[in-house]
Amino acid sequence: MIASGQIASSIPTLSEIRRGSYGSEGWSGEGQIVEKQRRESLTRRGSSQTGQSLPRRRSSNNIDSPRDASGQDVIPQTVPEAADESEHQASAPIQSTSMSNGAEKRVEDKALEQRGSNDTSINKSVPSKEAVQSRTEPFDNGYEFPPKHKWTESTAIFLKAAWGFFITPIGFLVVIYGLNIVAWGGMLFLLLCNAAPAMCKPTCNDINSPRRIWIEIDSQILNALFCVTGFGTIPWRFRDLYYLMQYRIQKKEVGLRRLAGINRGWFRLAGSQELPITLGPAQIDTELPNTPESSIPFPISKVPDAPLTGNRAPPTALWKLDFVIWTMVWNTFLQAVLSGFMWGLNRYDRPSWSTGLFVALACIVAACGGIMSFIEGKHVKAIEGVPVSEADRERLRRDRELGITHYNNIKAEKPKEKKNKGEKGGLFKRKQKDSEVARVESSIGEGASQIVK
Repeated sequence: MIASGQIASSIPTLSEIRRGSYGSEGWSGEGQIVEKQRRESLTRRGSSQTGQSLPRRRSSNNIDSPRDASGQDVIPQTVPEAADESEHQASAPIQSTSMSNGAEKRVEDKALEQRGSNDTSINKSVPSKEAVQSRTEPFDNGYEFPPKHKWTESTAIFLKAAWGFFITPIGFLVVIYGLNIVAWGGMLFLLLCNAAPAMCKPTCNDINSPRRIWIEIDSQILNALFCVTGFGTIPWRFRDLYYLMQYRIQKKEVGLRRLAGINRGWFRLAGSQELPITLGPAQIDTELPNTPESSIPFPISKVPDAPLTGNRAPPTALWKLDFVIWTMVWNTFLQAVLSGFMWGLNRYDRPSWSTGLFVALACIVAACGGIMSFIEGKHVKAIEGVPVSEADRERLRRDRELGITHYNNIKAEKPKEKKNKGEKGGLFKRKQKDSEVARVESSIGEGASQIVK
Protein backbone atom coordinates (compact mmCIF):
# COMPACT_ATOMS: atom_id res chain seq x y z
CA MET A 1 0.00 0.00 0.00
CA ILE A 2 2.89 2.40 0.68
CA ALA A 3 4.32 1.53 -2.74
CA SER A 4 1.06 2.65 -4.25
CA GLY A 5 1.13 5.74 -2.02
CA GLN A 6 4.62 6.67 -3.22
CA ILE A 7 3.55 6.31 -6.84
CA ALA A 8 0.45 8.37 -6.13
CA SER A 9 2.52 11.06 -4.40
CA SER A 10 4.50 11.59 -7.62
CA ILE A 11 1.31 12.08 -9.62
CA PRO A 12 0.63 15.81 -9.98
CA THR A 13 -2.61 17.37 -8.91
CA LEU A 14 -4.61 19.68 -11.15
CA SER A 15 -3.53 22.65 -9.05
CA GLU A 16 0.14 21.76 -9.58
CA ILE A 17 -0.37 21.47 -13.31
CA ARG A 18 -2.30 24.73 -13.26
CA ARG A 19 0.61 26.38 -11.45
CA GLY A 20 2.94 25.05 -14.16
CA SER A 21 4.89 22.77 -11.82
CA TYR A 22 4.30 19.77 -14.06
CA GLY A 23 4.35 19.49 -17.84
CA SER A 24 3.37 16.81 -20.28
CA GLU A 25 6.99 15.62 -20.25
CA GLY A 26 6.87 14.99 -16.49
CA TRP A 27 9.00 16.28 -13.61
CA SER A 28 12.33 15.76 -15.46
CA GLY A 29 14.41 18.90 -15.94
CA GLU A 30 17.93 17.64 -16.75
CA GLY A 31 18.28 19.87 -19.80
CA GLN A 32 17.27 22.90 -17.79
CA ILE A 33 19.78 22.05 -15.06
CA VAL A 34 22.62 21.68 -17.59
CA GLU A 35 21.73 25.00 -19.23
CA LYS A 36 21.60 26.76 -15.83
CA GLN A 37 25.01 25.36 -14.87
CA ARG A 38 26.49 26.52 -18.19
CA ARG A 39 25.23 30.08 -17.66
CA GLU A 40 26.54 30.18 -14.08
CA SER A 41 29.99 28.97 -15.18
CA LEU A 42 30.16 31.77 -17.77
CA THR A 43 29.06 34.30 -15.13
CA ARG A 44 31.71 33.14 -12.66
CA ARG A 45 34.37 33.21 -15.38
CA GLY A 46 33.48 36.78 -16.31
CA SER A 47 33.43 37.91 -12.68
CA SER A 48 36.81 36.31 -11.98
CA GLN A 49 38.38 38.06 -14.98
CA THR A 50 36.90 41.38 -13.90
CA GLY A 51 38.23 40.89 -10.38
CA GLN A 52 41.75 40.16 -11.68
CA SER A 53 41.76 43.29 -13.86
CA LEU A 54 41.04 45.62 -10.93
CA PRO A 55 44.19 47.21 -9.39
CA ARG A 56 45.10 46.58 -5.83
CA ARG A 57 44.26 49.45 -3.49
CA ARG A 58 45.25 50.43 -0.02
CA SER A 59 42.98 51.26 2.88
CA SER A 60 43.21 54.53 4.74
CA ASN A 61 41.40 55.93 7.72
CA ASN A 62 42.34 59.53 6.96
CA ILE A 63 39.72 61.80 5.41
CA ASP A 64 42.22 62.98 2.80
CA SER A 65 42.89 59.70 1.03
CA PRO A 66 46.27 59.35 -0.75
CA ARG A 67 46.56 59.37 -4.50
CA ASP A 68 48.40 56.96 -6.79
CA ALA A 69 50.78 57.80 -9.59
CA SER A 70 47.98 58.61 -12.06
CA GLY A 71 46.44 61.12 -9.68
CA GLN A 72 43.33 59.09 -8.87
CA ASP A 73 42.02 58.59 -5.39
CA VAL A 74 42.73 55.26 -3.75
CA ILE A 75 39.52 53.53 -2.64
CA PRO A 76 39.66 52.18 0.90
CA GLN A 77 39.61 48.38 0.95
CA THR A 78 36.79 47.94 3.42
CA VAL A 79 33.35 46.52 3.32
CA PRO A 80 30.40 48.98 3.03
CA GLU A 81 29.62 48.69 6.72
CA ALA A 82 33.17 49.71 7.64
CA ALA A 83 33.02 52.66 5.24
CA ASP A 84 29.84 53.93 6.85
CA GLU A 85 31.40 53.66 10.27
CA SER A 86 34.43 55.68 9.15
CA GLU A 87 32.19 58.47 7.82
CA HIS A 88 30.40 58.73 11.16
CA GLN A 89 33.68 58.74 13.00
CA ALA A 90 34.90 61.67 10.90
CA SER A 91 32.23 63.97 12.32
CA ALA A 92 32.91 62.82 15.89
CA PRO A 93 36.11 63.44 17.94
CA ILE A 94 39.04 61.62 16.41
CA GLN A 95 40.09 58.52 18.32
CA SER A 96 43.47 56.86 18.44
CA THR A 97 44.92 55.45 15.21
CA SER A 98 45.63 52.05 16.74
CA MET A 99 42.00 51.53 17.74
CA SER A 100 40.79 52.48 14.24
CA ASN A 101 43.21 50.12 12.54
CA GLY A 102 42.23 47.31 14.89
CA ALA A 103 38.51 47.74 14.22
CA GLU A 104 39.12 47.83 10.47
CA LYS A 105 41.21 44.67 10.63
CA ARG A 106 38.48 42.84 12.54
CA VAL A 107 35.92 43.81 9.90
CA GLU A 108 38.19 42.58 7.11
CA ASP A 109 38.88 39.28 8.91
CA LYS A 110 35.16 38.74 9.45
CA ALA A 111 34.46 39.34 5.74
CA LEU A 112 37.18 36.89 4.73
CA GLU A 113 35.89 34.22 7.08
CA GLN A 114 32.43 34.39 5.51
CA ARG A 115 33.87 33.64 2.06
CA GLY A 116 34.58 29.99 1.24
CA SER A 117 37.32 28.60 -0.95
CA ASN A 118 34.85 27.88 -3.74
CA ASP A 119 32.80 30.70 -5.28
CA THR A 120 29.75 28.47 -5.56
CA SER A 121 29.76 27.65 -1.86
CA ILE A 122 29.76 31.16 -0.41
CA ASN A 123 27.69 31.29 2.74
CA LYS A 124 24.77 33.58 1.98
CA SER A 125 22.39 34.98 4.52
CA VAL A 126 19.26 32.88 4.25
CA PRO A 127 16.16 35.08 3.87
CA SER A 128 13.03 34.36 5.81
CA LYS A 129 10.33 32.10 4.42
CA GLU A 130 7.86 34.98 4.11
CA ALA A 131 10.38 37.07 2.16
CA VAL A 132 11.08 34.24 -0.27
CA GLN A 133 7.41 33.52 -0.91
CA SER A 134 6.53 37.21 -1.34
CA ARG A 135 9.21 37.99 -3.90
CA THR A 136 8.18 38.90 -7.43
CA GLU A 137 11.61 39.30 -9.01
CA PRO A 138 13.64 36.32 -10.34
CA PHE A 139 16.21 34.54 -8.20
CA ASP A 140 19.88 35.51 -8.38
CA ASN A 141 20.49 32.99 -11.18
CA GLY A 142 17.47 34.19 -13.17
CA TYR A 143 15.15 31.31 -12.26
CA GLU A 144 11.42 31.89 -11.98
CA PHE A 145 8.73 29.45 -10.91
CA PRO A 146 6.23 28.67 -13.68
CA PRO A 147 3.08 30.81 -13.83
CA LYS A 148 -0.44 29.55 -13.30
CA HIS A 149 -2.23 27.83 -16.16
CA LYS A 150 -5.84 28.04 -17.18
CA TRP A 151 -8.12 25.14 -16.32
CA THR A 152 -8.32 24.10 -19.95
CA GLU A 153 -4.53 24.04 -20.31
CA SER A 154 -4.00 22.17 -17.03
CA THR A 155 -6.64 19.58 -17.91
CA ALA A 156 -5.08 18.98 -21.31
CA ILE A 157 -1.62 18.58 -19.74
CA PHE A 158 -3.01 16.18 -17.12
CA LEU A 159 -4.75 14.00 -19.70
CA LYS A 160 -1.68 13.89 -21.90
CA ALA A 161 0.58 12.95 -18.98
CA ALA A 162 -1.93 10.36 -17.70
CA TRP A 163 -2.09 8.70 -21.10
CA GLY A 164 1.69 8.63 -21.33
CA PHE A 165 1.82 6.91 -17.92
CA PHE A 166 -0.96 4.46 -18.79
CA ILE A 167 0.70 3.08 -21.92
CA THR A 168 3.81 2.05 -19.96
CA PRO A 169 3.85 -1.49 -18.47
CA ILE A 170 4.08 -0.29 -14.86
CA GLY A 171 1.51 2.41 -15.45
CA PHE A 172 -0.94 -0.06 -16.95
CA LEU A 173 -0.59 -2.43 -13.99
CA VAL A 174 -0.94 0.41 -11.46
CA VAL A 175 -4.10 1.70 -13.14
CA ILE A 176 -5.68 -1.77 -13.26
CA TYR A 177 -4.71 -2.36 -9.63
CA GLY A 178 -6.21 0.95 -8.53
CA LEU A 179 -9.43 0.40 -10.47
CA ASN A 180 -9.89 -2.99 -8.82
CA ILE A 181 -9.48 -1.50 -5.35
CA VAL A 182 -11.94 1.28 -6.14
CA ALA A 183 -14.52 -1.09 -7.67
CA TRP A 184 -14.44 -3.83 -5.02
CA GLY A 185 -14.09 -1.33 -2.19
CA GLY A 186 -17.09 0.64 -3.48
CA MET A 187 -19.16 -2.51 -3.71
CA LEU A 188 -18.23 -3.47 -0.15
CA PHE A 189 -19.19 0.02 1.06
CA LEU A 190 -22.60 -0.21 -0.61
CA LEU A 191 -23.24 -3.65 0.88
CA LEU A 192 -22.35 -2.44 4.35
CA CYS A 193 -24.79 0.46 3.89
CA ASN A 194 -27.59 -1.98 2.93
CA ALA A 195 -27.84 -0.38 -0.51
CA ALA A 196 -29.21 -3.64 -2.00
CA PRO A 197 -32.37 -4.67 -0.05
CA ALA A 198 -32.98 -7.55 -2.49
CA MET A 199 -29.99 -9.36 -0.97
CA CYS A 200 -31.48 -9.32 2.54
CA LYS A 201 -33.07 -12.77 2.43
CA PRO A 202 -34.24 -13.94 4.86
CA THR A 203 -32.71 -10.96 6.75
CA CYS A 204 -29.81 -8.61 6.12
CA ASN A 205 -27.71 -10.00 8.99
CA ASP A 206 -28.41 -13.66 8.32
CA ILE A 207 -25.11 -15.54 7.87
CA ASN A 208 -26.40 -17.29 4.74
CA SER A 209 -28.00 -14.23 3.09
CA PRO A 210 -26.63 -13.08 -0.29
CA ARG A 211 -25.52 -9.84 1.37
CA ARG A 212 -23.25 -11.57 3.90
CA ILE A 213 -21.88 -13.92 1.23
CA TRP A 214 -20.92 -11.06 -1.07
CA ILE A 215 -19.39 -9.15 1.86
CA GLU A 216 -17.13 -12.15 2.43
CA ILE A 217 -16.21 -12.33 -1.27
CA ASP A 218 -15.40 -8.62 -1.44
CA SER A 219 -13.34 -8.80 1.75
CA GLN A 220 -11.27 -11.71 0.44
CA ILE A 221 -10.61 -9.97 -2.88
CA LEU A 222 -9.58 -6.73 -1.19
CA ASN A 223 -7.32 -8.62 1.19
CA ALA A 224 -5.62 -10.29 -1.77
CA LEU A 225 -5.12 -6.93 -3.47
CA PHE A 226 -3.59 -5.46 -0.33
CA CYS A 227 -1.26 -8.45 -0.07
CA VAL A 228 0.21 -7.59 -3.49
CA THR A 229 1.80 -4.43 -2.11
CA GLY A 230 2.08 -5.55 1.53
CA PHE A 231 4.01 -8.74 0.75
CA GLY A 232 5.32 -7.98 -2.74
CA THR A 233 7.44 -5.08 -1.50
CA ILE A 234 8.96 -6.96 1.46
CA PRO A 235 12.48 -7.13 -0.11
CA TRP A 236 12.65 -3.35 -0.47
CA ARG A 237 10.99 -2.55 2.83
CA PHE A 238 13.24 -4.79 4.90
CA ARG A 239 16.26 -3.62 2.91
CA ASP A 240 15.50 -0.08 4.11
CA LEU A 241 14.98 -1.37 7.66
CA TYR A 242 18.37 -3.09 7.52
CA TYR A 243 20.08 0.13 6.44
CA LEU A 244 18.29 2.03 9.19
CA MET A 245 19.39 -0.46 11.85
CA GLN A 246 22.89 -0.34 10.41
CA TYR A 247 22.95 3.37 11.15
CA ARG A 248 21.03 3.36 14.43
CA ILE A 249 22.61 0.32 16.11
CA GLN A 250 25.99 -0.18 14.41
CA LYS A 251 26.55 3.60 13.97
CA LYS A 252 27.63 3.11 10.36
CA GLU A 253 27.09 6.28 8.38
CA VAL A 254 26.95 4.40 5.08
CA GLY A 255 23.50 3.07 6.05
CA LEU A 256 22.08 6.58 6.33
CA ARG A 257 23.77 7.62 3.10
CA ARG A 258 22.22 4.66 1.27
CA LEU A 259 18.78 5.64 2.54
CA ALA A 260 19.40 9.21 1.38
CA GLY A 261 20.12 7.88 -2.09
CA ILE A 262 16.99 5.73 -2.11
CA ASN A 263 14.81 8.64 -0.94
CA ARG A 264 16.66 11.39 -2.82
CA GLY A 265 13.38 12.97 -3.89
CA TRP A 266 12.49 14.18 -0.39
CA PHE A 267 15.29 13.39 2.11
CA ARG A 268 18.33 15.64 2.57
CA LEU A 269 21.41 14.81 4.64
CA ALA A 270 22.94 17.12 7.23
CA GLY A 271 25.46 19.39 5.56
CA SER A 272 23.96 18.99 2.09
CA GLN A 273 22.78 22.62 2.19
CA GLU A 274 26.45 23.68 2.14
CA LEU A 275 27.25 21.83 -1.10
CA PRO A 276 28.00 23.92 -4.22
CA ILE A 277 24.78 24.95 -5.94
CA THR A 278 26.04 23.59 -9.28
CA LEU A 279 26.83 20.14 -7.90
CA GLY A 280 24.72 17.37 -9.41
CA PRO A 281 25.10 13.76 -10.58
CA ALA A 282 27.09 14.88 -13.64
CA GLN A 283 29.63 16.90 -11.62
CA ILE A 284 30.05 14.64 -8.58
CA ASP A 285 33.04 12.75 -10.03
CA THR A 286 35.11 15.90 -10.46
CA GLU A 287 33.97 17.58 -7.23
CA LEU A 288 34.24 14.49 -5.01
CA PRO A 289 37.70 15.31 -3.53
CA ASN A 290 36.36 18.66 -2.25
CA THR A 291 33.04 17.30 -0.97
CA PRO A 292 32.52 15.74 2.50
CA GLU A 293 31.21 12.19 2.16
CA SER A 294 28.79 12.60 5.07
CA SER A 295 26.72 15.13 3.11
CA ILE A 296 26.26 13.13 -0.10
CA PRO A 297 24.31 9.87 -0.60
CA PHE A 298 25.79 6.50 -1.40
CA PRO A 299 26.36 5.61 -4.17
CA ILE A 300 27.52 9.07 -5.14
CA SER A 301 25.53 8.95 -8.39
CA LYS A 302 22.37 9.36 -6.25
CA VAL A 303 23.31 12.89 -5.23
CA PRO A 304 20.33 15.26 -5.66
CA ASP A 305 20.14 17.39 -8.78
CA ALA A 306 21.51 20.91 -8.69
CA PRO A 307 18.78 23.25 -7.37
CA LEU A 308 17.17 25.33 -10.09
CA THR A 309 16.63 28.27 -7.71
CA GLY A 310 20.23 28.27 -6.48
CA ASN A 311 19.03 27.43 -2.94
CA ARG A 312 19.32 23.98 -1.42
CA ALA A 313 16.68 22.56 0.90
CA PRO A 314 17.64 22.28 4.59
CA PRO A 315 18.44 18.88 6.11
CA THR A 316 15.48 16.62 6.80
CA ALA A 317 14.84 15.53 10.38
CA LEU A 318 15.94 11.93 10.91
CA TRP A 319 12.76 10.99 12.76
CA LYS A 320 10.82 11.54 9.54
CA LEU A 321 12.95 8.93 7.80
CA ASP A 322 12.42 6.58 10.74
CA PHE A 323 8.68 7.23 10.56
CA VAL A 324 8.39 6.41 6.86
CA ILE A 325 10.45 3.21 7.09
CA TRP A 326 8.66 1.92 10.18
CA THR A 327 5.24 2.60 8.67
CA MET A 328 6.25 0.40 5.75
CA VAL A 329 7.27 -2.41 8.08
CA TRP A 330 4.16 -2.04 10.25
CA ASN A 331 1.95 -2.10 7.19
CA THR A 332 3.44 -5.46 6.23
CA PHE A 333 3.01 -6.76 9.77
CA LEU A 334 -0.63 -5.65 10.01
CA GLN A 335 -1.32 -7.13 6.58
CA ALA A 336 0.07 -10.46 7.80
CA VAL A 337 -2.24 -10.36 10.84
CA LEU A 338 -5.22 -9.55 8.61
CA SER A 339 -4.35 -12.40 6.26
CA GLY A 340 -4.11 -14.77 9.22
CA PHE A 341 -7.69 -13.93 10.23
CA MET A 342 -8.99 -14.02 6.66
CA TRP A 343 -7.31 -17.28 5.62
CA GLY A 344 -7.03 -19.11 8.92
CA LEU A 345 -10.67 -18.72 10.00
CA ASN A 346 -13.86 -19.15 8.02
CA ARG A 347 -16.66 -16.61 8.07
CA TYR A 348 -18.55 -18.58 10.74
CA ASP A 349 -15.70 -18.61 13.29
CA ARG A 350 -13.96 -15.32 12.43
CA PRO A 351 -14.59 -12.44 14.92
CA SER A 352 -16.62 -9.68 13.32
CA TRP A 353 -14.29 -6.95 14.60
CA SER A 354 -11.06 -8.44 13.21
CA THR A 355 -11.55 -7.61 9.53
CA GLY A 356 -12.57 -3.99 9.96
CA LEU A 357 -9.96 -3.28 12.64
CA PHE A 358 -6.87 -4.55 10.80
CA VAL A 359 -7.98 -3.22 7.42
CA ALA A 360 -8.34 0.24 8.96
CA LEU A 361 -5.01 0.04 10.82
CA ALA A 362 -3.12 -1.13 7.73
CA CYS A 363 -4.63 1.62 5.58
CA ILE A 364 -3.99 4.36 8.16
CA VAL A 365 -0.36 3.32 8.71
CA ALA A 366 0.32 3.17 4.97
CA ALA A 367 -1.37 6.52 4.38
CA CYS A 368 0.66 8.22 7.13
CA GLY A 369 3.96 7.08 5.61
CA GLY A 370 2.92 8.13 2.12
CA ILE A 371 1.68 11.53 3.28
CA MET A 372 4.93 12.19 5.15
CA SER A 373 7.11 11.54 2.08
CA PHE A 374 4.64 13.48 -0.09
CA ILE A 375 4.74 16.60 2.12
CA GLU A 376 8.53 16.57 2.45
CA GLY A 377 8.88 16.20 -1.32
CA LYS A 378 6.69 19.26 -1.81
CA HIS A 379 8.84 21.25 0.63
CA VAL A 380 11.99 20.35 -1.31
CA LYS A 381 10.40 21.38 -4.62
CA ALA A 382 9.20 24.67 -3.12
CA ILE A 383 12.81 25.57 -2.17
CA GLU A 384 14.89 24.01 -4.96
CA GLY A 385 12.44 24.69 -7.79
CA VAL A 386 10.66 22.71 -10.48
CA PRO A 387 11.47 22.52 -14.21
CA VAL A 388 9.95 25.25 -16.37
CA SER A 389 8.87 24.62 -19.95
CA GLU A 390 9.95 26.87 -22.78
CA ALA A 391 6.37 28.07 -23.27
CA ASP A 392 6.19 29.16 -19.61
CA ARG A 393 9.53 30.97 -19.91
CA GLU A 394 8.25 32.87 -22.91
CA ARG A 395 5.07 33.77 -21.07
CA LEU A 396 7.03 35.04 -18.06
CA ARG A 397 9.25 37.09 -20.35
CA ARG A 398 6.27 38.58 -22.14
CA ASP A 399 4.41 39.37 -18.91
CA ARG A 400 7.51 41.06 -17.50
CA GLU A 401 7.63 43.34 -20.51
CA LEU A 402 3.93 44.16 -20.08
CA GLY A 403 4.37 44.86 -16.37
CA ILE A 404 2.32 41.86 -15.19
CA THR A 405 3.50 40.71 -11.76
CA HIS A 406 3.96 37.03 -10.86
CA TYR A 407 4.78 35.86 -7.36
CA ASN A 408 7.94 33.82 -7.63
CA ASN A 409 6.95 30.82 -5.50
CA ILE A 410 5.72 27.31 -6.25
CA LYS A 411 2.07 28.32 -5.81
CA ALA A 412 2.47 31.40 -8.01
CA GLU A 413 0.25 33.41 -5.67
CA LYS A 414 0.59 35.90 -2.87
CA PRO A 415 1.17 34.15 0.49
CA LYS A 416 -1.47 34.55 3.14
CA GLU A 417 -0.70 37.16 5.74
CA LYS A 418 -0.21 35.81 9.22
CA LYS A 419 -2.19 37.38 12.01
CA ASN A 420 -0.35 39.27 14.71
CA LYS A 421 -0.10 37.77 18.15
CA GLY A 422 -2.48 40.39 19.48
CA GLU A 423 -5.13 39.40 16.92
CA LYS A 424 -5.00 35.71 17.80
CA GLY A 425 -6.48 36.22 21.24
CA GLY A 426 -10.02 36.62 19.94
CA LEU A 427 -12.77 38.99 20.98
CA PHE A 428 -12.00 38.84 24.71
CA LYS A 429 -8.42 40.04 24.32
CA ARG A 430 -9.43 42.83 21.96
CA LYS A 431 -12.03 44.07 24.45
CA GLN A 432 -9.47 43.87 27.23
CA LYS A 433 -6.99 45.85 25.15
CA ASP A 434 -9.60 48.53 24.37
CA SER A 435 -10.47 48.86 28.06
CA GLU A 436 -6.79 49.27 28.96
CA VAL A 437 -6.38 51.99 26.34
CA ALA A 438 -9.47 53.83 27.64
CA ARG A 439 -8.17 53.58 31.22
CA VAL A 440 -4.78 55.01 30.24
CA GLU A 441 -6.42 57.88 28.35
CA SER A 442 -8.64 58.74 31.32
CA SER A 443 -5.65 58.75 33.69
CA ILE A 444 -3.75 61.05 31.31
CA GLY A 445 -6.76 63.40 31.20
CA GLU A 446 -6.99 63.50 34.98
CA GLY A 447 -3.30 64.25 35.31
CA ALA A 448 -3.52 67.08 32.79
CA SER A 449 -6.51 68.62 34.61
CA GLN A 450 -4.62 68.51 37.93
CA ILE A 451 -1.65 70.25 36.35
CA VAL A 452 -3.90 72.98 34.97
CA LYS A 453 -5.46 73.49 38.42
